[in-house]
Amino acid sequence: MADRVLVIGSGGREHALAWKLAQSPHVKQVLVAPGNAGTADNGKISNSAVLVSNHTILAQFCKDHNIGLVVVGPEARLGAGIVDDLMSAGVRCFGPSAKAAQLETSTSFAKAFLDCHGIPTARWKAFANRQEACSFITSTDFPALVIKASGQAARKEIIIAASKEEACRAVQEILQDKVFGETGETVVIEELLEGEELSCLCFTDGVTVAPMPLVQAHKQLMDGDQGPNTAGMGAYCPVPQIPEALLEKIKDSILQHVVDGMRQEGTTYVGVLQTGLVRTKDDVKIINFDCHFGDPQCQVILPLLKNDFYEVIQATIDGKLCSCMPAWSENRTAVSVVMASEGYPGDYVKGMEVTGLLQAQELEVKVFHAGTTMRDDKVVTDGGRVLTVTAIKEDLMAALEEANKGVAAIRFQGAIYRKDIGYQAIAFLQRSVGLIHGDVRVDTITSSALINQSEPPAATGSRSGSHAELGGSTDFFDLKSSGYDDPILVSRTKGIGSKLQIAQMCKKHDTIGQDLVAMCLNDILAQGAEPLFFLDYFACGKLDAEVAQAVIAGIAEACKKAGCALLGTETAEMPGMYSPGEYDLAGFAVGAVERGQMFLQLERVAEGDVVIGLASSGIHSHGFNLVRKILLMSSLHYSSPVPGGCGDQPLGELLLTPTKIYSKALLPVLRSGHVKAFAPITGGGLLESIPRILPESFSVILDAYSWQIPEIFSWLQTEGNLSEEEMARTFNCGIGAVLMADKELAQQVLKDVQRHEEAWLIGNIVPRSSHVKVKNLLKALQLNRFQFLQNAADTDSHLHVEPQKSKVKVAVLISGTGTNLAALITYAKEPASCAQIVLVISNKSGDVEELRNAARAGIPTRVVDHKLYGSRSEFDCTIDRVLEEFSVELICLAGFMRILSSAFIRKWNGKILNICPSLLPSVRGGNAHKQVLQPGVKVTGCTVHFVLEEANTGAIILQEPISVNTDDTEETLLERVKEAECRVFPIALQLVASGVVRLGADGKTCWKQGTQKQRNKGISALK
Repeated sequence: MADRVLVIGSGGREHALAWKLAQSPHVKQVLVAPGNAGTADNGKISNSAVLVSNHTILAQFCKDHNIGLVVVGPEARLGAGIVDDLMSAGVRCFGPSAKAAQLETSTSFAKAFLDCHGIPTARWKAFANRQEACSFITSTDFPALVIKASGQAARKEIIIAASKEEACRAVQEILQDKVFGETGETVVIEELLEGEELSCLCFTDGVTVAPMPLVQAHKQLMDGDQGPNTAGMGAYCPVPQIPEALLEKIKDSILQHVVDGMRQEGTTYVGVLQTGLVRTKDDVKIINFDCHFGDPQCQVILPLLKNDFYEVIQATIDGKLCSCMPAWSENRTAVSVVMASEGYPGDYVKGMEVTGLLQAQELEVKVFHAGTTMRDDKVVTDGGRVLTVTAIKEDLMAALEEANKGVAAIRFQGAIYRKDIGYQAIAFLQRSVGLIHGDVRVDTITSSALINQSEPPAATGSRSGSHAELGGSTDFFDLKSSGYDDPILVSRTKGIGSKLQIAQMCKKHDTIGQDLVAMCLNDILAQGAEPLFFLDYFACGKLDAEVAQAVIAGIAEACKKAGCALLGTETAEMPGMYSPGEYDLAGFAVGAVERGQMFLQLERVAEGDVVIGLASSGIHSHGFNLVRKILLMSSLHYSSPVPGGCGDQPLGELLLTPTKIYSKALLPVLRSGHVKAFAPITGGGLLESIPRILPESFSVILDAYSWQIPEIFSWLQTEGNLSEEEMARTFNCGIGAVLMADKELAQQVLKDVQRHEEAWLIGNIVPRSSHVKVKNLLKALQLNRFQFLQNAADTDSHLHVEPQKSKVKVAVLISGTGTNLAALITYAKEPASCAQIVLVISNKSGDVEELRNAARAGIPTRVVDHKLYGSRSEFDCTIDRVLEEFSVELICLAGFMRILSSAFIRKWNGKILNICPSLLPSVRGGNAHKQVLQPGVKVTGCTVHFVLEEANTGAIILQEPISVNTDDTEETLLERVKEAECRVFPIALQLVASGVVRLGADGKTCWKQGTQKQRNKGISALK
């Protein structure tokens, strides 16, 4: 049933909130109190005259009019406790409590909070005495020039002084002359920070933080940041000059830190949190908080939200934000321009007629009303900031131009607005194009300074025809000596793209060169051409010789693998063009093919031809814009362990797995005459790469069950909540390149390819319906982690396991930290998982990190402290009651350090799984790692087993062996066994939850018929 929603406020922010809420199918009407001309009778949106300052009257109004949700705009209402009062009255309200809103309403509270939790902010001190304040201003060793009145609803009363004398006068005006009234009982004196100002917003349910794209607002009234300070004359989003590493730092070190700190102090923050930041030369520091969407930040950021706004709000209120993480439009930029009344931010005239609104609506802009009202059926001005015009385009310049067109179409007397919104970002983007202007110094460094060898660079990947040794400023290649009779030259120029930023963030530079070489050479190979030589270009702001050497050595090694000459390397140092640690790469490759052997002869492709897929090494080099966004919205970092069994390396290292180079292995196959076409899977993924070699009259049908999809793609699909089409249009999904061959020759071609590369028959050519169709992709991704079950189905078709409609409800029992809980939670989030973790119980009270992790994942937690119970059976009975409360069907013991009673085990017989850090039955009892270090022991590991009333070893589900090295210690074995536990425990849980494994009546493990013989093969594939 659709809801009625009430939005409190009258500005451009409230118009934007109402507009976005009205788009939801869950919302049938949006009331705005008091609203403005833009929210008066506008489709689903209309104004209300309800008295919002009286919370009792407001709560009754909401009940009488079936208001299902209240969204609060202005901070004054939050500070007055509107959320507390409405929620207490049974009315759902979105926003923080009055206590939590002190981050905005009390400057001294906010500053003390930041200091207490070690969150970077400007240096400061609060005073109620004028003389003490002035003494501090004149004696402190930093520019104490920012004077803030600190009182309820006084956060915006800020004076930025030009000198110490002016700062002292401001203190006198606030404390003595009472220019701000009672809100100026206390002043906060702050350090004046120098740097770029930013706004970072997030949704939070008090545990999970979901950042929004960064916004930069323009506060000064006039172009070029001139004139008086205002509440905001425009904004743009996102902010391209902020590097990825800084975005991650802001999320973790600021947003998450603030939310966690509030919760630790007993005040859970729920709603939208906006932080005002200054990017100084040393760090990013907080200058203020807004406990709601800012204005104009709201008008520029909400149009980029892809999710249902209503659903995100409801998930936030319910503490389930992790299950409804917001997604944002990709490759789109929004610009908002504010139109203000003449005289603003001082005195201004009201009642000026506003015209041109219909003409503006015909453009690609959205006009949000602020200080407007209706008078005699006309829209007239009624405030300082009158309208906000927002445009969304593919790039910043286009968005600014469109927004300015919208502004130019609107007229009212004395209108003031800026035309340069986003000028800092535009300047940054123009510098980043890489054009070298007269005042930019370019230092060229020879490759011999970077490749530590006496031979020229070509020697690292030499071949007949290369003559780098001839020297001079040019490079030479003798085509005749390469043995060609009538050659066609084929060339390709490429850059790396977003993957390069990940390499820089991970400080891993040795593999990115192979990506550059592979991208060029694989494209050349698509024409049947043999790569001859390669040249590269390395550009940076300040040369780090060690980094450059690693990059170029990687290029040289890749050329050597491909049998291609590295003919030249150009390195340019351009101060001011790149930030510290940043660099850019470009590559140029030339190949040759005899005139009669060129590919892309589309007329050879025929109906019935077979598509052969070659395995990729991973993501290769495309789709990293989406990868970065998925990672930014997840709880992982590039240094995090690879999630869910994708490997035992850091996630960043896995993402940087270099692109495969196919030329050396495939050239003989391509020149055999048996292959009709070849295409690497590049930008556009499977759906857009394969059509490049397809005639218009044909299509390709692929079956995703026919090849092995690397686990990283399953994780990306799950974490990013990507559709089947998004996956196929963005990623290679495990296929690095495709060949097309006659059906009769396909097996022979496959065998020839498989001598060098992993490959499969993956599809067929059919008459045209759509260019490329990938069957079963989503199912294959979802079932990928449990592929051994699919293997079993190959020999026993009735065993094909589909995800269950109703997942088994699981409780995890822990005793603190160091458990396998994180691995189990990650697994349970998989669409193919047959289990749902509904509860985490700890027998230890206090600050238990694992309970916080569970809460962040949206899982209910309970503490049943064993010290509070007189007997083990009494403790177990309490655990049992809690399990029944949550309808638990299966129990996992993850580092649970209590012995369960016989009665408890009997009741839950066959329903309790435990993991032991040893290989049962060979090692039993305590000190398992110490025991295996005895002479002659060569293997240890871990065991997942059913918990039985009488301890024995007949109920083993899974084991993973770990070799014991001669230099192992108890500590190193402990760490390696923990990693194995995190791999094997989720698999065992899936086996039991899916019904493949159960405990028999004889206390032995029973496998479903037909799966036992596939067990080892399937588990090996999983690992």
